[in-house]
Amino acid sequence: MRTRALMHGFTLLEILIAVLLLAVGIVGGVAMQLTALRMRHQAALLSQATYVAAGLAERMRANAAQMHLADGANPYLMLDYDALAEPDPPAPSALCYGGACDSAQLAMFDLYEVKVQVSQYLPAGRIQVCRDGSVKPGWTCGGAAGAPVVVKVGWRGKNPDGTPHKDVSGEFAPAVAVAVGATR
Repeated sequence: MRTRALMHGFTLLEILIAVLLLAVGIVGGVAMQLTALRMRHQAALLSQATYVAAGLAERMRANAAQMHLADGANPYLMLDYDALAEPDPPAPSALCYGGACDSAQLAMFDLYEVKVQVSQYLPAGRIQVCRDGSVKPGWTCGGAAGAPVVVKVGWRGKNPDGTPHKDVSGEFAPAVAVAVGATR
């Protein structure tokens, strides 16, 4: 007959504790992978938004004739496009792909192209051009005559049910704000 002192091995409780620790480790690893994927996606969106904002700022600088107009007549300063409200922007009367366009037609073409980029690359994106001297991110613009021209780009994240995410104020803040530079 065997005595208890000679029996070796693991008890059921030790095995259950080891399995529990392994499960917690796996769940933690999966959660870390999901967070990394989400952050990579947000970084890609931020990069795209920066590209769109910087591209429009360069187009605005290149079209000096329109940028020297009064604020009420400058078509760039009238841009406030929300892809959620208007998913398919209407094409302008002249598509300036290498053709001869005046500065007003070129401005309308630039605005059309940036709207298409926002609607294609940013989920429920928004872009706004205005005069704003504020350092706080937000869609409201100061609008003072001497304030710099700023291009603001943002997008809405999604809730688990697929609806657009909003912050505490009921809106979403712009993710990128690029100053165009020289004012009139």
